[in-house]
Amino acid sequence: MWCSLSGVGLLSVPYALSSGGWLSLILLLTIAAATFFTGLLIKWCMDIDSEITSYPDIGERAYGPVGRAIVSIFMYLELYFVATGFLILEGDNLYNLFPMGFEYSWINISGREGFVVIVSLIILPTVWLKDLSMLSYVSATGVLASLVIIGSVLWTGAADGVGFNEKGRALNLNGIPTAFSLYTFCYCAHPVFPTLYTSMKRQKTIQ
Repeated sequence: MWCSLSGVGLLSVPYALSSGGWLSLILLLTIAAATFFTGLLIKWCMDIDSEITSYPDIGERAYGPVGRAIVSIFMYLELYFVATGFLILEGDNLYNLFPMGFEYSWINISGREGFVVIVSLIILPTVWLKDLSMLSYVSATGVLASLVIIGSVLWTGAADGVGFNEKGRALNLNGIPTAFSLYTFCYCAHPVFPTLYTSMKRQKTIQ
């Protein structure tokens, strides 16, 4: 859960803040409050009816079979696009670390696309697991990665001479759309809230 909620935000908030200015943090707090409240609503729904385990179940309770179909379509589209976004991020970041292409016989793939394919092949076996609780141990490395990112930023600013002296802008209206989209992307784990909650051994500890 910690990995799902914190990792993406650490990577995208700094750029969003530089794009929209300090006042754009109001957007971040607004989106955070909306996400927090809807998360509580989901929990309350699942506590009242034990048969509710996903968003489509909630849609069916509210609007019948049509509601279930509509919610399913939008939820799976969002999950698909989020996964696609993560693959693009992986390709870009790995290419920045290892700027290289992939050539073999008649195959010639640029670095970014090549890394996207490699990451996809590495992740693919995880969808074949029958017991997804095994992935919790793998995802724990994401928490470590978040801590490494925080440490790297602090080290760069404090020890590498970069410093923390930039004041930035109060507001940049042209950058607000970028900031808004990146702040929203921070909460892309929202679709998996029901799955996370149902997979917890002690659900009642979340109040």
